[in-house]
Amino acid sequence: MRESDGRAGVTVQRTAGAERARDAAGIYREVQRSAAFREVRRRYRRFVFPATAAFLGWYLAYVLAATAAPRMMARPVAGALNVAMVAGLAQFATTFLLTWAYARHARLRRDPAAMELRWAVTLETLQGGGRERRLALTAGPAGESGPERGRGETR
Repeated sequence: MRESDGRAGVTVQRTAGAERARDAAGIYREVQRSAAFREVRRRYRRFVFPATAAFLGWYLAYVLAATAAPRMMARPVAGALNVAMVAGLAQFATTFLLTWAYARHARLRRDPAAMELRWAVTLETLQGGGRERRLALTAGPAGESGPERGRGETR
């Protein structure tokens, strides 16, 4: 494996017969150590951890307010609608908003990089022909990356 200029090299090797299952585990470990895979995981964590913390904080604030300040939560907002009901409905709204934001983030920031990595490894595994080959994968933002040939390599 090599790292330079924001690219990670993933080396895959194809062999025949019974050794294929053992090679699949080796290929997975190699991909898991690559900079491109680490970038996909980093993108996932940079969204999920803050979003989870914010949503849990919002949920716990609602529960704490309901138990610590019941009179405030019972204050009417409009007709029979009180603060607790508005906050409870806001919980549903934020759940849908977070689901939409997660799906959008995955579609725009992670899925293209993950699919690029998957296809690159699949192509290299299928085209390996019994000899070791190296593939450079960029770890940049989605849309800027793509499988590229290394110096002096042919496909």
